[in-house]
Amino acid sequence: MGQRGFWDEEKRIQKLRHKKPVLTTLSESIPWESFRSLLEQGYTHERKSNAGRKRIGPLILFKMLVLQQLFNLSDEELEFQVNDRRSFEEFIGLGVMNSIPDATTVAFFRERLRNAGVIEELFERFEGHLRAQGLEARGGQIIDATLVPVPKQRNTRAENEAIKQGKLPEGWEDKPNRLRQKDLDARWVKKNGTSHYGYKNSICIDATHGFIRRYAITPANIHDSQMLTHVLDPENSDDFVWADSGYAGVKFEELLELAGYESNIHEKGTRNHPLSKEAKERNKLRSKVRARVEHVFGAMTTCMRGKLTRRIGLARNQVWWGLRNLTYNFLRYLHCTGATMAAA
Repeated sequence: MGQRGFWDEEKRIQKLRHKKPVLTTLSESIPWESFRSLLEQGYTHERKSNAGRKRIGPLILFKMLVLQQLFNLSDEELEFQVNDRRSFEEFIGLGVMNSIPDATTVAFFRERLRNAGVIEELFERFEGHLRAQGLEARGGQIIDATLVPVPKQRNTRAENEAIKQGKLPEGWEDKPNRLRQKDLDARWVKKNGTSHYGYKNSICIDATHGFIRRYAITPANIHDSQMLTHVLDPENSDDFVWADSGYAGVKFEELLELAGYESNIHEKGTRNHPLSKEAKERNKLRSKVRARVEHVFGAMTTCMRGKLTRRIGLARNQVWWGLRNLTYNFLRYLHCTGATMAAA
C-alpha cells in the first residue's frame, strides 16, 4: 500500500464524520457561545500579567466536560482520549498543533464552576434556548428517580454510625489525606431486597418532548416522594403529572390538587387491600406515558456509558449530575430537531 496523500487524509476524516456524526452535529447545533458569560465565572481570578502560558478558553474546557459526560470518563482518561482521538480534538476546537488541557486543569475548572454556583444556571440557559426554539415543556410532566452508584466505602460499623449522626468518626481528622477520600454524604438504601450505596438523581421530564426540565441530586436514602415538590415544573403548559407508585399517597394527591395539577400517579396496593382490576387497568394506561422517563435513564446507562460516579461528596455529585443531565438534553435536542438524521 502506498503512502497516503493529503486528499486521502481528507477523505478519511469525512468518512469518520459520516460514520459517527454525533460530535459533529453537537458542535454545529448547540449554541455554545450562549454559555460563555457563565463559564467565564469559572475563572475567579484575573491574570496579573500576560506572562506565562495563555489562558485556555472556557468553551474548550466546557466541551471537554461535555465529552466527559458523553463517555463517562475520568479526568485522566478524558485527557488521554482527547490526545488520542481526532474526533474529540476537533470537537473541543483544537488542532493537532495545540496542546491539550491536562486532567488537573479540567478538574480545577469543574471545581471553579461549582464554587461559582453556575451549573444550574447553565442548565437554565439551555432551557431558555429550548423555549426559543419552540421546544417548551408541554403535555404534562413525568417524575422519577434513579440510583447513582458510587464506590463503596470500607468503613467500620462504628464509623458508619458516626457518619449517620453527622459526626466525624474518631481519628479521621488526624488523617487529612484519608479524609479527602471519604464520602460523608453518600448513603445506603435497600430497593427490591438489594442494598445500594450512593445518591439519587430525581428528574422531571415533559411528556411531549422528553427533555429534563427539573432535577435534584440527593443521598440515596432520601425517599423519591420527598423530592416531588422540588422537581415539579410550574412552566409546563399542561397540568398532568405522572409518577410511579413510590409517589402514591393521600398527602401527595392533595398537594397536587391544591397546586392545580391532575394526578396520574400509579395507585398502590397494600397487604390487606390489593389493587382492584379497575385500578390495575388504570395503572396500565398510565404506564404507557410514565415509561418515557425510563428511556432517559436507559440512555444514560447505555448511550452515556453508565451511571457509576467517582465523585466524593454531595456537592461534587450535584455538579457531575447537573452536567450529565444537561448533556442528556443536548443529545435529546439533536433528536428533536432532526440534526442526527441530517448528519447521517
